[in-house]
Amino acid sequence: MIATGGVTSGVSRRVAVIATAFPLAALVACAGAEEASTDSESGASEVASAERAPNTLTAEEVEAGWRLLFDGETSAGWRAYNGTAFPDTGWAVLDGSLVVGATSTDPDVPIGGDIVTIEEFTDFDLRFEFRLSPVANSGVLYRVIEQPGSAIWHNAPEYQVLDDQAYIDMGTMDMNTHLTGDNYDLHSAVDRPLNPLGEWNEGRIVVQGNRVQHWLNGVRTVEYELLSPEWEALVAASKFAPYPEHGRAPVGPIGLQDHGRLVWYRNIRILTPPGGAGATSLFNGQDLDGWRIHGTERWYVEDGELVCESGPDEQYGYLVTERAFTDFDLELEFLQEADGNSGVFFRSSVEGTTVSGWQAEVAPPGLWTGGIYESYGRGWLIRPDSISPDDVRMGEWNRLRVRAVGDTVTTWLNGVEKVTLVDEAIGAAEGSIALQIHDGGGIRVRWRELSITDLSY
Repeated sequence: MIATGGVTSGVSRRVAVIATAFPLAALVACAGAEEASTDSESGASEVASAERAPNTLTAEEVEAGWRLLFDGETSAGWRAYNGTAFPDTGWAVLDGSLVVGATSTDPDVPIGGDIVTIEEFTDFDLRFEFRLSPVANSGVLYRVIEQPGSAIWHNAPEYQVLDDQAYIDMGTMDMNTHLTGDNYDLHSAVDRPLNPLGEWNEGRIVVQGNRVQHWLNGVRTVEYELLSPEWEALVAASKFAPYPEHGRAPVGPIGLQDHGRLVWYRNIRILTPPGGAGATSLFNGQDLDGWRIHGTERWYVEDGELVCESGPDEQYGYLVTERAFTDFDLELEFLQEADGNSGVFFRSSVEGTTVSGWQAEVAPPGLWTGGIYESYGRGWLIRPDSISPDDVRMGEWNRLRVRAVGDTVTTWLNGVEKVTLVDEAIGAAEGSIALQIHDGGGIRVRWRELSITDLSY
């Protein structure tokens, strides 16, 4: 994406490639591809372009787990951003390509809108081929968040697709971080082997946890880490500063951008690690299947929502997942109807009503919701600033996110990061997710939309 109507200046040159590359673990192992720590690749990209028909997979790729996201004949698997059906204008399937701008008469007015995959993805190796027309402008986005009234780029990172030279020649804006292969408006490529107009290029996006790589024609263009101090500083100084959820979704669709210019896409294929295709629900909205109750406090389902309520004993109570989770990204919503002193335990175990593990606090306003507490141990490990305007909203639905990978735990409340903690004891533990109701009585909390992405592979 390039905003052709505006001019930016004074954008300093930024370091594009992190010095330490990251291994692709299951992705590279499954693909039989190159080591991710190298700066160029061979074999897989050449085979994709030269040894097979477009929009097909080799037997080796099928065995490794690759899937096509575009069949070359229909729009199956795609829909409009913030919509349910594929656009009826602006996009077309032509000669084995998914084409944007195919019916546009005003080249700078996108009439079809952006599209996204029906399926959502967390970690993946995505490869795609694209061909550019003069002044072409588009992008490939990932972990898309769909919000009515918000543009797709507000919240989703973007692999820029562009006729670079045309926009450089215009001279209307600083093109640093705005060219093909860049992480749009944040990271600029050091090497950019873009083929001439009319020739096919292969793009690639690799996402593992918070670590991301962009590739172009077999050469790594940028590498960055979502939510890192460097990334946070770049976002704060970018056009994304007004959008607090930018790049923070743990899962979401793949998106293709309509910027009113003609671009062809084909050979769109993806490899996901075992168990890592996306989020799964922890609550079916009907009963407590998959959970165990500990204690005499009340846990029940009402109007499709999970309710915890103090019982006559007014003691601690827990609702514990039967399944254990080690590395994960958990999201849920809670509404405190009375008191609200509760919590979300992780890597935990419960014997009777004695819990061993760590709690992401859920509490009334001003009492550190999103902080990390160790019960029967060290107590508070880290507390957020509960005076901030993004604190918990009593009597309203609030969204809590907890991400634990290795010894690092991060929490978000209503899209705003609350704490990040690095702790060796947490890193060495494993166990279940558990919802808590505090002792003392008078507590009633509703829960809904509990989903988790298993990152343990």
